[in-house]
Amino acid sequence: MTIKRFTAIAAAVLALAACNKNSAKQMADAASQVTVSCQPEVLALVNNSVPATVTVTYPAGYFAPESKITVVPVLVYEGGEQAAPAYTYQGANVKENNKIIPSEGGSVTEKMSFNFRPGMEKAYLELRSTAYYKDKTIALPARKVADGIITTGRIADMEGYFDYKEDGYKHVVSETREAQIHYDVNSSEVKGKELRTTSFQDYRNALSEMSENDRVTIKDSRIISYASPEGGEERNAKLSEDRSAAARKAWGSVTKGMEDLGTPELQSVGQDWEGFQEAVAKSDIEDKDLILRVLSMYNDPEVRESEIRNMSQIFTELKKEVLPELRRSRFVTEIEYKNYTDEELHALAERKRLYMVDESALLRIAATSKDLESKAFFYRAAAERFGSQAGKYNLAITNLEDGKHAVTEVYLDQLSDQEDADVLNARGVVALRRGQIDKAEEFFNKAGNATAQKNLGITALAKGEFEEAAAKLDGAGGVNEAVAKLMCGKADEAAKALKDDESAMADYLRGVIAARKGKVTDAAASLKKAFEKDPSLRERALKDIELAAVAL
Repeated sequence: MTIKRFTAIAAAVLALAACNKNSAKQMADAASQVTVSCQPEVLALVNNSVPATVTVTYPAGYFAPESKITVVPVLVYEGGEQAAPAYTYQGANVKENNKIIPSEGGSVTEKMSFNFRPGMEKAYLELRSTAYYKDKTIALPARKVADGIITTGRIADMEGYFDYKEDGYKHVVSETREAQIHYDVNSSEVKGKELRTTSFQDYRNALSEMSENDRVTIKDSRIISYASPEGGEERNAKLSEDRSAAARKAWGSVTKGMEDLGTPELQSVGQDWEGFQEAVAKSDIEDKDLILRVLSMYNDPEVRESEIRNMSQIFTELKKEVLPELRRSRFVTEIEYKNYTDEELHALAERKRLYMVDESALLRIAATSKDLESKAFFYRAAAERFGSQAGKYNLAITNLEDGKHAVTEVYLDQLSDQEDADVLNARGVVALRRGQIDKAEEFFNKAGNATAQKNLGITALAKGEFEEAAAKLDGAGGVNEAVAKLMCGKADEAAKALKDDESAMADYLRGVIAARKGKVTDAAASLKKAFEKDPSLRERALKDIELAAVAL
C-alpha cells in the first residue's frame, strides 16, 4: 500500500499547538509525522458508485486539545467535481460531538462513496481541510490521496444469459417394427391364420414400404421364440428351438419379394419367466400379487413349473389368458429413418407446407431461422397449431433477445408452468435489464439452473462482489468471467477465460491484462485489434486509467 503524507493537516495541528509560533519550518517538520492512506490506491467503479476508504494516523502530541479539523473528500474530474459528506475531528477539550483525537495520537478511518458519471474516468480524490484553534481558522492546502477510476468492471455484459427450449427434433429416428405369431400347447406349427392377422399384415406392409424407402435403413431383424413356463425346462428349450426354425421358414413367405431385407437372427429363449411375470402384473387377475409373491419364493425352475401347473388348475385365467400369450415367436425389425434435413424443412416452409411437419420439426425450423422475426413467426405457429409450450416460451425469448421486455412478460404469463427454471431465469433477466438487481437475484436463486448461476455472477458483478462473481462465473468463459477474475487481481485466469472469445471487447480486455503486467507493446497490439473491430472503443481507451501507459 502506498502511504501518502498528510502534510497539511499535520502542519496545521502543530502550528496551532505551538501558541502562535507558526513558522514554515515547524509545519514542514510536522508534515513527515502524520500519514494518510487510501484503499483502493487507484479508485474503482463498483456498479454506479466509486467507493473509497481513507485512513489518517496522528502521532502523539500532534492534535491540540482545543483544536478541531473538518475534512471534505472531493472527487475532482475534468469538467467538475463531487464532494462527499465532511468529517470533523476534535481535541479532548472541544465541547462538541465529533470524533475525538486524543493528545497521545490515534487513527481515524472513513468510508465514502461518489456517484459515477461519464467523464470521471481520470478523476482523482483529494481532501480539503480546515483547521480551527480557539478563534483562529486555517485553510489547509488540498491533498491528493488516490488517482483515477478503474472502470473495467463496467465492461461486463449486463444483458444476462438465457436459454431457448430444445426443439427435440431428431435427424435420424430409430424405430422398431414387431409382430407375433402364437402356437398351440407343445406345438411348433405355424398356423396360416397367424400370418393373416391384422398386426402381422401391418408388419409385412411396413417392411415392404421400408424396403422401398430411400430414407429408411433396416439395421437388423430378429426372430425370438419362447415357450410358456410349464412342461419342463429341457422340453421347453427344445420346443423353443423348434419354434425358431418354424418361424424362420415363415419369414420367407412374409418377406417374399423383399430379399434385400436379409436373413434374420434366430434367438431361442426357452421358458419365458420374465414374460410370465410381466403378463401377470398387467393382467386383471384378482390375486395376481399373491401369484407373483408365491413364485418369487422359488429359485428352482422345476418347482416353479409345478406351481404354475397347480395355479393353472386353480386360476383358470392364467390358463386361458396368460400362458397362451407366452407360446410365441416375435418378429422384430430395427430401422433407422433419415428425417428431413434443416434445408428440407426450410424448403417445406417456403412452399407453405408446414402441414407436413410435426411440432418438433416446426420448432426446428424456428431454431434454425436466421433472424428473430422468422424465429418468432415459426414459434408462434407451433404455439397456435400444437399448443406447444416450448413454442410459447421460445416466442417470449425472441422478444427478450429483441429487447422487448414488456412483450416478453406477456408471453411468459401465458405459460402453464410458472415455476419452470427457464421461465424464472427469463424473468430474472428482464429484472436485471431494468436495473432491479435484488429482484433479479430472487428469480435466479429460485430458478437454480446452470444459466441462472451465471446470471448470479452478473448480479454479483453489479454489486462489486467480485470474488463471488468469479466463483459463479468460473468456467463460463468470455468477457464476464474475465472481468470478474481481473477485478479479483487474477489476470492469468482472466486471460484464460478469453481463450475462445474473438470479440472486440475480448481484445480490449487482453490489452488491459497486458497493461497490468507492464507489457505495453502487447497491450497496444491487442487494443489495435479491438479498435479495428469496434472503433468506438478507442474513445474509451483514451479515458481508461489502466491504459495510461499504453501508446494509443
